Amino acid sequence: MTDFRTERDSMGEVRVPQNAYYGAQTQRAVENFPVSGWQLPPSMIAAMGRVKLACGIANRDLGKLTGSGKNPLSDGQVESMLSAAKEVADGQLVDQFPVDVFQTGSGTSSNMNINEVLSNRAIEIDGGDRMAEAKSIHPNDHINMGQSTNDTFPTAIHVAAAYEIENRLLPALRRMHESLTEKAQAWDKIIKIGRTHLMDATPLRLGQEFGGFARQIELSIARAEAARDAVLELPVGGTAVGSGINTHPEFGARVAASLSEQTGIAFIEAVNHFEGNANRDGLVDSHGGLKCVAQTLLGLANNIRWLGSGPRCGFYEVKLPTRQPGSSIMPGKVNPVMCESLMQVAARVIGNDTCMTVSGGCGGNFQLNIMMPVMAHTVLESIELLAGGVTAFIDFCLDGMEPNEEACEAAVEQSLSMCTSLNPLIGYEQAAALAKEAFKSGQTIRELCKEKGILEDDVLTEALDPWKMTEPQA
Repeated sequence: MTDFRTERDSMGEVRVPQNAYYGAQTQRAVENFPVSGWQLPPSMIAAMGRVKLACGIANRDLGKLTGSGKNPLSDGQVESMLSAAKEVADGQLVDQFPVDVFQTGSGTSSNMNINEVLSNRAIEIDGGDRMAEAKSIHPNDHINMGQSTNDTFPTAIHVAAAYEIENRLLPALRRMHESLTEKAQAWDKIIKIGRTHLMDATPLRLGQEFGGFARQIELSIARAEAARDAVLELPVGGTAVGSGINTHPEFGARVAASLSEQTGIAFIEAVNHFEGNANRDGLVDSHGGLKCVAQTLLGLANNIRWLGSGPRCGFYEVKLPTRQPGSSIMPGKVNPVMCESLMQVAARVIGNDTCMTVSGGCGGNFQLNIMMPVMAHTVLESIELLAGGVTAFIDFCLDGMEPNEEACEAAVEQSLSMCTSLNPLIGYEQAAALAKEAFKSGQTIRELCKEKGILEDDVLTEALDPWKMTEPQA
């Protein structure tokens, strides 16, 4: 059985698990929101630690913590407070954040959760008794000094999103672009048939096709960078409604500078704190970029799935790595599982964008958005899924993919769209008639042209050169 201790907040006494670093307000939230069992992700908790560390540094440097206010701290207590915040920023004490995502919409429960954890951990580091009723390093007066949930919680969301995009998603996309570019260069001599509307079209080179994929990911990198940049403005310093009540005028800028130093990301103070507190438009904008990346990945994975279809009755123009048996009843069947995995990731992220849009647009009135915890969970889930899905796709599919040159080349001569290059010589109408007749007779365009004597052999050979069809001709 779990042992309990009694903690007190402004509403009275609460029984809290004996060894927990959190206190009464966290426990009330645990009891009030038994909704999903989803806690805020570790990346969000680490970002909250970074924000509290930056706030503590700003208050220390401004002389607020050791000044003449109520219950000033000693220099040693301040350093203990900063050490506790750094522990959370470094990923420690994650198990001390049990509040459900579907909680109070401002995130107050989670803000008080970290305030209580840092208070008790700082007291412990300082050599005090964290079980004592009177908190020598107080969760509100010291840890939360100059802050409100309304400005620090969205600040933490922005920090977490930007950090995860910069350090997880962008490296994965850059690896994918590099792998696709290498294949585009290596496979540039392999001619294959193009397809539009899933129907035979004119020839192109496999390297050109994969060069197009590489360019898609290059553009996705730019969109991910824009998604990161959309959340660089930080609301911190606005406190309750954006007015900055109970905080120093330099506080927001100092915290942004400290967070930039911690992360290497160029955060800035919100241009307008009333906007910064009230609206999560930047976060919606950021996720919109992630949605666009997701739909690009969905299309790319689906195209590669089709290119690998077969092996005997499909296209089979690329050979996908064999990862696992594909059927419980059909022996020897192998499926494009990594393509399917990435497609599901993309579908989830695209769906998440609806949650972000509704939460941002309808999630509050006047000076506060009240759907921020679910926005935090959703955007960070999307980043994690995209980064993990892309990395797995590279490792277990893309890097091991090989071309099937025989299959690529076999279909070229059979394509009725070979007649397209005859347009300048015999006109569209006659070329179309040749295509229809060739399909009906089962002949190739070349065979039918020779049979009918449409063009001189040397002219026909030059006109039906598949390589020339893959590039513009003067």
